[in-house]
Amino acid sequence: MGQEVSQLTFSREDRIRYRQKVRRCLDVFALMLDDFGFDADRPTTGLEIELNLVDANSEPAMRNAEVLENLADPSFQSELGQFNLELNASPRLIEGGGFADYERDLRESLGRAEDRAGKSDAKVVLIGILPTLTPRHLVLDNLSTNERYRVLNEQIVAARGEDIELDIRGVERLQTHTDSIASEAACTSVQFHLQVAPDSFANYWNASQAIAGIQVALGANSPFLHGRQLWAETRVALFEQATDTRPDELKAQGVRPRVWFGERWITSIFDLFEENVRYFPPLLPICDDEDPVEVLHSGGVPKLSELRLHNGTVYRWNRPVYDIMNGRPHLRVENRVLPAGPTVVDMLANAAFYFGLAREMAEGDRPIWSQLTFSAAEENFHAAARRGIDAVVHWPRLGDIRVTELVLDVLLPRAATGLDRFGVGAAHRDRLLGVIEQRCLTRRNGAVWQTEAVRSAEHRRGMDRTAALHHMLRRYGELQHTNEPVHTWPVD
Repeated sequence: MGQEVSQLTFSREDRIRYRQKVRRCLDVFALMLDDFGFDADRPTTGLEIELNLVDANSEPAMRNAEVLENLADPSFQSELGQFNLELNASPRLIEGGGFADYERDLRESLGRAEDRAGKSDAKVVLIGILPTLTPRHLVLDNLSTNERYRVLNEQIVAARGEDIELDIRGVERLQTHTDSIASEAACTSVQFHLQVAPDSFANYWNASQAIAGIQVALGANSPFLHGRQLWAETRVALFEQATDTRPDELKAQGVRPRVWFGERWITSIFDLFEENVRYFPPLLPICDDEDPVEVLHSGGVPKLSELRLHNGTVYRWNRPVYDIMNGRPHLRVENRVLPAGPTVVDMLANAAFYFGLAREMAEGDRPIWSQLTFSAAEENFHAAARRGIDAVVHWPRLGDIRVTELVLDVLLPRAATGLDRFGVGAAHRDRLLGVIEQRCLTRRNGAVWQTEAVRSAEHRRGMDRTAALHHMLRRYGELQHTNEPVHTWPVD
């Protein structure tokens, strides 16, 4: 969904042409999967990090256009809200010292962003949901000026036909309505990309789905929204509701939501693209002039623009990606389950755990998806979003088990094995997985630190909730710059 959009309205003919074109792309994609040479020689990885801008009072700062202009760096882009930015790290191999390269480059890039943000009287915060956001911040006028966001908003709201309801029941409850998708801008995430071969894509996607709940439990960092303590990873519930195109009647009929965990294990990447076309009407029926059949028959690489654009408007937690780099097509799993922050080292620890565990499970002798039902994987995901690091999940042969116990006894060794298969240096492997281990032993992740810090401000400093959230966010920003993992942060 990153491409520019210039068309503001769509006719019936546009929609008919697009539907025909996207199905033509799907047919060509099927042919390519059978006998095309995809780039899969070495498993390249990638990272995207969504950032928040705050002002001197820890309020969201609507200044991303100004900061981007000062940055003049193509690795930074706008995001949905004017208080959001996105950083795209350069893809790389993680063998040897690849993680150390990521850490150096990310810290340098974030340092530049912090410097340029300072010129606009703003600061950068890596967090799942800004705890100082209020409904007055999440309005249509505060969407980024890029036209694609306005068009997407119009199409989602028109498809729903009524206001979007938010009803999140956690430690406390939030009930509200909104007339736009602006609430989605509160959700800031880190996305991991893993390039895979066509014949192994299904294994990697299935493995990613199976461990999504574990990832969320370990990395939860979004406990507050609009002054309420909700889920440990409230971002999951908010994202699912804020872009829901279905009124109640369509929900009752079982129509699939556009933010979607899925409903089955797959045997091919084709299954996911075919589901997209079969289940979801187009939001942005924009066609280009390419005939993918002619391009394929002439020996070229089809862009499949319509299929890719449609895929970008179906928000799977693990999304399939078809892309072209240096004239060669490749496939990626885009892992989208985790929030941003708290620090670069925390995010890289999450990345090491994901990349290592996904590889070991995808290449294991007995696939986890042959032992775990898909519905159990989805239930684990939502249980983890609610309870975070205190969650209990269901796991084959172990039954119901605490996430921390499962990770310490079973999954960390498997993640280490997977990182060894990537050729990750032992010191880098042990450092990053050691962060995950200590999170489990202390049972403290970003969500735990935030709630403890707010509770301390309320009870020990006598602050009300609003003041406590601002105090916590200021302290969070200071500690973020140390790059010390969040389980080591002092509460006061």
